[in-house]
Amino acid sequence: MRAFVIEGYKKDPTFIERPMPKIRDNEVLVEVHAASINPLDTKIRKGELKLLLQYDMPLTLGNDFSGTIIQVGNGITKFNVGDEVFGRPRSEKMGTFTEYLSVHEADIALKPKNLSFEEAASIPLVGLTSYQALHDILSVKNGQKVLIHAGSGGVGTFAIQLAKEMGAYVATTSSEGIELTKSLGADKIINYKSVNFEDVIKDYDAVIDSVGGETLEKSFLTVKKGGKIVSIAGTPNGRFAKEMGLGLIKKTILSLVSLKITGLEKKNDIKYTFLFMKHSGQQLEILSELLEAGTVKPTIDRVFPFEDAKHALAYTETGKAKGKVILKLR
Repeated sequence: MRAFVIEGYKKDPTFIERPMPKIRDNEVLVEVHAASINPLDTKIRKGELKLLLQYDMPLTLGNDFSGTIIQVGNGITKFNVGDEVFGRPRSEKMGTFTEYLSVHEADIALKPKNLSFEEAASIPLVGLTSYQALHDILSVKNGQKVLIHAGSGGVGTFAIQLAKEMGAYVATTSSEGIELTKSLGADKIINYKSVNFEDVIKDYDAVIDSVGGETLEKSFLTVKKGGKIVSIAGTPNGRFAKEMGLGLIKKTILSLVSLKITGLEKKNDIKYTFLFMKHSGQQLEILSELLEAGTVKPTIDRVFPFEDAKHALAYTETGKAKGKVILKLR
Protein backbone atom coordinates (compact mmCIF):
# COMPACT_ATOMS: atom_id res chain seq x y z
CA MET A 1 0.00 0.00 0.00
CA ARG A 2 1.11 3.57 -0.67
CA ALA A 3 1.94 5.97 2.13
CA PHE A 4 3.18 9.57 2.22
CA VAL A 5 6.19 9.57 4.57
CA ILE A 6 9.28 11.38 5.77
CA GLU A 7 12.57 9.48 6.03
CA GLY A 8 13.83 11.93 8.67
CA TYR A 9 12.99 15.26 10.28
CA LYS A 10 13.24 18.29 7.96
CA LYS A 11 13.39 15.99 4.94
CA ASP A 12 10.93 16.31 2.08
CA PRO A 13 8.09 13.78 2.25
CA THR A 14 7.71 11.18 -0.45
CA PHE A 15 5.54 8.21 -1.44
CA ILE A 16 6.73 4.72 -0.52
CA GLU A 17 5.21 1.25 -0.41
CA ARG A 18 4.50 0.01 3.11
CA PRO A 19 3.12 -3.35 4.28
CA MET A 20 -0.55 -3.65 5.14
CA PRO A 21 -1.07 -2.89 8.84
CA LYS A 22 -1.99 -5.71 11.18
CA ILE A 23 -4.73 -5.06 13.68
CA ARG A 24 -4.57 -5.90 17.37
CA ASP A 25 -7.35 -6.52 19.83
CA ASN A 26 -9.73 -3.55 20.01
CA GLU A 27 -8.48 -2.20 16.69
CA VAL A 28 -10.10 -1.93 13.27
CA LEU A 29 -8.61 -1.79 9.80
CA VAL A 30 -9.86 1.16 7.77
CA GLU A 31 -9.74 1.77 4.05
CA VAL A 32 -8.92 5.48 4.07
CA HIS A 33 -11.06 7.64 1.80
CA ALA A 34 -9.81 11.08 2.84
CA ALA A 35 -7.39 12.72 5.26
CA SER A 36 -6.81 16.33 6.22
CA ILE A 37 -3.57 18.27 6.45
CA ASN A 38 -2.95 20.23 9.65
CA PRO A 39 -0.23 22.60 10.90
CA LEU A 40 0.63 19.77 13.29
CA ASP A 41 1.88 17.73 10.33
CA THR A 42 4.25 20.55 9.37
CA LYS A 43 5.57 20.84 12.94
CA ILE A 44 6.16 17.09 13.13
CA ARG A 45 7.89 17.09 9.73
CA LYS A 46 10.24 19.89 10.82
CA GLY A 47 11.02 18.19 14.11
CA GLU A 48 9.54 21.03 16.18
CA LEU A 49 7.79 18.62 18.55
CA LYS A 50 10.71 16.26 19.22
CA LEU A 51 10.77 17.35 22.86
CA LEU A 52 7.20 16.05 23.26
CA LEU A 53 6.97 13.30 20.64
CA GLN A 54 9.59 10.89 19.33
CA TYR A 55 8.88 8.85 16.22
CA ASP A 56 10.70 6.10 14.37
CA MET A 57 11.52 6.71 10.74
CA PRO A 58 10.25 6.40 8.10
CA LEU A 59 7.18 8.15 9.50
CA THR A 60 3.83 8.31 7.74
CA LEU A 61 2.35 11.79 8.13
CA GLY A 62 -1.29 12.61 8.88
CA ASN A 63 -3.40 12.97 12.01
CA ASP A 64 -7.05 12.61 11.02
CA PHE A 65 -9.09 10.72 8.45
CA SER A 66 -12.35 9.25 7.26
CA GLY A 67 -12.93 5.86 5.69
CA THR A 68 -14.64 2.48 5.72
CA ILE A 69 -13.94 -0.38 8.13
CA ILE A 70 -12.84 -3.52 6.27
CA GLN A 71 -11.76 -5.68 9.23
CA VAL A 72 -12.38 -5.72 12.99
CA GLY A 73 -10.17 -7.17 15.72
CA ASN A 74 -11.06 -9.23 18.76
CA GLY A 75 -13.12 -7.44 21.36
CA ILE A 76 -14.78 -5.03 18.94
CA THR A 77 -18.47 -4.64 19.77
CA LYS A 78 -19.24 -1.08 18.68
CA PHE A 79 -18.26 -1.23 15.01
CA ASN A 80 -18.78 -3.58 12.09
CA VAL A 81 -17.23 -4.21 8.71
CA GLY A 82 -18.70 -1.69 6.28
CA ASP A 83 -19.16 1.12 8.84
CA GLU A 84 -18.14 4.55 7.63
CA VAL A 85 -16.05 6.23 10.33
CA PHE A 86 -13.87 9.24 11.05
CA GLY A 87 -11.26 9.78 13.70
CA ARG A 88 -7.96 11.00 15.09
CA PRO A 89 -5.58 8.16 16.00
CA ARG A 90 -3.63 8.38 19.25
CA SER A 91 -0.19 9.95 18.84
CA GLU A 92 1.75 6.68 18.71
CA LYS A 93 -0.55 5.47 15.89
CA MET A 94 -0.41 8.60 13.74
CA GLY A 95 -0.03 8.22 9.99
CA THR A 96 -3.28 8.76 8.11
CA PHE A 97 -1.74 9.71 4.74
CA THR A 98 -1.97 6.10 3.67
CA GLU A 99 -4.36 3.79 1.86
CA TYR A 100 -5.07 1.57 4.89
CA LEU A 101 -4.92 2.34 8.59
CA SER A 102 -5.18 0.36 11.83
CA VAL A 103 -6.80 2.38 14.59
CA HIS A 104 -8.12 1.77 18.12
CA GLU A 105 -11.90 1.70 18.40
CA ALA A 106 -11.79 4.36 21.14
CA ASP A 107 -10.32 6.86 18.66
CA ILE A 108 -13.12 6.78 16.07
CA ALA A 109 -16.83 7.44 15.66
CA LEU A 110 -19.41 6.80 12.94
CA LYS A 111 -19.13 9.38 10.18
CA PRO A 112 -21.90 12.01 10.29
CA LYS A 113 -24.51 10.83 7.78
CA ASN A 114 -24.85 14.23 6.11
CA LEU A 115 -21.14 14.70 5.41
CA SER A 116 -19.01 13.46 2.54
CA PHE A 117 -15.81 11.61 3.34
CA GLU A 118 -13.85 14.76 2.49
CA GLU A 119 -15.96 16.87 4.86
CA ALA A 120 -15.76 14.29 7.64
CA ALA A 121 -11.96 14.07 7.34
CA SER A 122 -11.74 17.81 8.00
CA ILE A 123 -13.29 17.52 11.45
CA PRO A 124 -11.44 15.34 14.00
CA LEU A 125 -8.34 17.35 14.86
CA VAL A 126 -9.87 20.84 14.69
CA GLY A 127 -13.15 19.65 16.21
CA LEU A 128 -11.53 17.93 19.17
CA THR A 129 -9.14 20.84 19.69
CA SER A 130 -12.03 23.33 19.73
CA TYR A 131 -14.17 21.18 22.01
CA GLN A 132 -11.40 20.51 24.50
CA ALA A 133 -10.44 24.20 24.56
CA LEU A 134 -13.96 25.60 24.90
CA HIS A 135 -15.60 22.87 26.97
CA ASP A 136 -12.91 21.05 28.95
CA ILE A 137 -10.51 23.92 29.71
CA LEU A 138 -12.35 27.22 29.35
CA SER A 139 -15.79 25.92 30.46
CA VAL A 140 -17.40 28.62 28.34
CA LYS A 141 -20.81 29.74 29.56
CA ASN A 142 -23.67 31.60 27.94
CA GLY A 143 -22.90 35.30 27.59
CA GLN A 144 -19.15 35.08 28.11
CA LYS A 145 -16.78 36.86 25.72
CA VAL A 146 -14.20 34.80 23.86
CA LEU A 147 -11.45 35.97 21.49
CA ILE A 148 -10.50 33.37 18.88
CA HIS A 149 -7.37 34.18 16.90
CA ALA A 150 -6.95 33.27 13.21
CA GLY A 151 -10.69 32.88 12.69
CA SER A 152 -10.40 31.71 9.08
CA GLY A 153 -7.94 28.92 9.89
CA GLY A 154 -8.83 25.28 10.49
CA VAL A 155 -9.30 25.55 14.26
CA GLY A 156 -10.71 29.06 14.05
CA THR A 157 -13.53 28.21 11.64
CA PHE A 158 -14.72 25.38 13.87
CA ALA A 159 -14.13 27.10 17.21
CA ILE A 160 -16.17 30.16 16.20
CA GLN A 161 -19.20 27.99 15.43
CA LEU A 162 -18.84 25.88 18.56
CA ALA A 163 -18.39 28.93 20.80
CA LYS A 164 -21.55 30.49 19.34
CA GLU A 165 -23.42 27.23 19.95
CA MET A 166 -22.31 27.46 23.60
CA GLY A 167 -23.78 30.97 23.83
CA ALA A 168 -20.57 33.00 23.77
CA TYR A 169 -19.99 36.44 22.27
CA VAL A 170 -17.15 35.80 19.83
CA ALA A 171 -14.48 38.16 18.56
CA THR A 172 -11.88 36.98 16.08
CA THR A 173 -8.83 38.21 14.21
CA SER A 174 -8.53 37.86 10.46
CA SER A 175 -7.55 39.77 7.33
CA GLU A 176 -8.47 38.02 4.10
CA GLY A 177 -11.07 35.82 5.80
CA ILE A 178 -13.31 38.57 7.15
CA GLU A 179 -16.39 37.59 5.13
CA LEU A 180 -15.90 33.92 6.00
CA THR A 181 -15.66 34.55 9.74
CA LYS A 182 -18.72 36.77 9.55
CA SER A 183 -20.67 33.98 7.86
CA LEU A 184 -19.62 31.59 10.65
CA GLY A 185 -21.23 33.83 13.26
CA ALA A 186 -18.38 35.92 14.66
CA ASP A 187 -19.79 38.97 16.47
CA LYS A 188 -16.68 41.16 16.19
CA ILE A 189 -13.97 40.83 13.56
CA ILE A 190 -10.64 42.63 13.88
CA ASN A 191 -8.51 43.08 10.77
CA TYR A 192 -5.15 42.55 12.43
CA LYS A 193 -3.32 44.18 9.51
CA SER A 194 -4.91 47.56 10.20
CA VAL A 195 -5.90 47.37 13.90
CA ASN A 196 -4.02 46.18 16.99
CA PHE A 197 -6.44 43.69 18.51
CA GLU A 198 -5.18 44.41 22.02
CA ASP A 199 -6.34 48.03 21.65
CA VAL A 200 -9.97 47.12 20.97
CA ILE A 201 -10.46 43.89 22.94
CA LYS A 202 -10.61 44.37 26.70
CA ASP A 203 -11.92 42.42 29.71
CA TYR A 204 -12.76 39.25 27.80
CA ASP A 205 -13.29 35.99 29.64
CA ALA A 206 -11.08 33.82 27.47
CA VAL A 207 -8.78 33.56 24.45
CA ILE A 208 -8.05 30.69 22.08
CA ASP A 209 -4.66 31.22 20.43
CA SER A 210 -3.41 29.31 17.40
CA VAL A 211 -0.70 31.80 16.40
CA GLY A 212 1.73 32.00 19.31
CA GLY A 213 4.59 34.49 19.67
CA GLU A 214 3.66 38.15 20.11
CA THR A 215 0.01 37.39 19.42
CA LEU A 216 -0.11 35.16 22.47
CA GLU A 217 1.79 37.65 24.63
CA LYS A 218 -0.48 40.56 23.66
CA SER A 219 -3.52 38.40 24.38
CA PHE A 220 -2.82 38.80 28.09
CA LEU A 221 -3.85 42.45 27.67
CA THR A 222 -7.32 41.44 26.48
CA VAL A 223 -8.46 39.14 29.30
CA LYS A 224 -9.95 40.15 32.64
CA LYS A 225 -8.34 39.08 35.91
CA GLY A 226 -9.20 35.46 36.62
CA GLY A 227 -9.68 34.79 32.92
CA LYS A 228 -8.11 32.03 30.85
CA ILE A 229 -5.96 31.67 27.74
CA VAL A 230 -5.59 28.43 25.79
CA SER A 231 -2.89 28.11 23.14
CA ILE A 232 -2.08 25.38 20.67
CA ALA A 233 0.84 27.35 19.21
CA GLY A 234 2.49 28.85 22.27
CA THR A 235 5.13 27.44 24.57
CA PRO A 236 4.34 24.37 26.68
CA ASN A 237 5.04 25.17 30.34
CA GLY A 238 6.12 23.23 33.41
CA ARG A 239 2.52 22.61 34.44
CA PHE A 240 1.85 20.98 31.07
CA ALA A 241 4.97 18.83 31.48
CA LYS A 242 3.76 17.66 34.89
CA GLU A 243 0.28 16.84 33.57
CA MET A 244 1.82 14.87 30.69
CA GLY A 245 4.07 12.96 33.05
CA LEU A 246 7.25 14.15 31.30
CA GLY A 247 10.60 13.56 32.99
CA LEU A 248 12.45 16.03 35.20
CA ILE A 249 14.77 17.20 32.42
CA LYS A 250 11.93 17.99 30.00
CA LYS A 251 9.92 19.60 32.80
CA THR A 252 12.88 21.82 33.66
CA ILE A 253 13.46 22.79 30.02
CA LEU A 254 9.81 23.69 29.44
CA SER A 255 9.68 25.65 32.70
CA LEU A 256 12.68 27.70 31.58
CA VAL A 257 11.55 28.41 28.02
CA SER A 258 8.09 29.44 29.25
CA LEU A 259 9.33 31.89 31.92
CA LYS A 260 8.01 34.93 30.02
CA ILE A 261 4.53 33.43 29.66
CA THR A 262 4.54 32.34 33.30
CA GLY A 263 5.45 35.91 34.26
CA LEU A 264 2.54 37.30 32.25
CA GLU A 265 0.28 34.73 33.88
CA LYS A 266 1.17 35.88 37.38
CA LYS A 267 1.28 39.60 36.56
CA ASN A 268 -2.20 39.62 35.01
CA ASP A 269 -3.81 36.92 37.21
CA ILE A 270 -4.73 34.88 34.14
CA LYS A 271 -4.43 31.10 33.77
CA TYR A 272 -2.49 29.95 30.70
CA THR A 273 -2.92 26.43 29.33
CA PHE A 274 -1.01 24.82 26.49
CA LEU A 275 -3.38 22.41 24.78
CA PHE A 276 -2.06 19.23 23.21
CA MET A 277 -5.26 17.74 21.90
CA LYS A 278 -6.21 14.23 23.04
CA HIS A 279 -7.85 11.55 20.90
CA SER A 280 -11.46 10.79 21.88
CA GLY A 281 -14.07 8.84 19.97
CA GLN A 282 -16.58 9.78 22.64
CA GLN A 283 -16.14 13.49 21.97
CA LEU A 284 -16.29 12.84 18.23
CA GLU A 285 -19.75 11.36 18.82
CA ILE A 286 -20.82 14.63 20.48
CA LEU A 287 -19.45 16.62 17.55
CA SER A 288 -21.16 14.26 15.10
CA GLU A 289 -24.53 15.11 16.63
CA LEU A 290 -23.86 18.83 16.16
CA LEU A 291 -22.72 18.25 12.58
CA GLU A 292 -25.77 16.16 11.69
CA ALA A 293 -28.00 18.84 13.21
CA GLY A 294 -26.27 21.50 11.10
CA THR A 295 -25.26 23.44 14.21
CA VAL A 296 -21.65 23.43 13.05
CA LYS A 297 -20.43 22.84 9.53
CA PRO A 298 -17.09 21.87 8.00
CA THR A 299 -15.08 24.56 6.24
CA ILE A 300 -12.92 23.26 3.39
CA ASP A 301 -10.49 25.37 1.39
CA ARG A 302 -9.26 22.83 -1.18
CA VAL A 303 -9.35 19.12 -1.92
CA PHE A 304 -6.22 17.60 -3.51
CA PRO A 305 -5.91 14.10 -4.98
CA PHE A 306 -3.57 11.88 -2.97
CA GLU A 307 -1.06 11.98 -5.83
CA ASP A 308 -0.67 15.73 -5.24
CA ALA A 309 0.09 15.39 -1.52
CA LYS A 310 3.37 17.32 -1.90
CA HIS A 311 1.56 20.30 -3.40
CA ALA A 312 -1.16 20.06 -0.77
CA LEU A 313 1.38 20.11 2.05
CA ALA A 314 3.25 23.03 0.47
CA TYR A 315 -0.01 24.96 0.10
CA THR A 316 -0.89 24.32 3.74
CA GLU A 317 2.51 25.62 4.82
CA THR A 318 1.82 28.97 3.14
CA GLY A 319 -0.76 29.67 5.84
CA LYS A 320 -3.19 31.05 3.26
CA ALA A 321 -5.81 28.31 3.50
CA LYS A 322 -9.25 29.35 4.75
CA GLY A 323 -10.52 26.25 6.51
CA LYS A 324 -9.10 22.79 5.87
CA VAL A 325 -6.96 21.25 3.12
CA ILE A 326 -7.98 17.69 2.27
CA LEU A 327 -6.33 14.74 0.57
CA LYS A 328 -8.76 12.54 -1.36
CA LEU A 329 -7.64 8.93 -1.65
CA ARG A 330 -10.81 7.35 -3.05
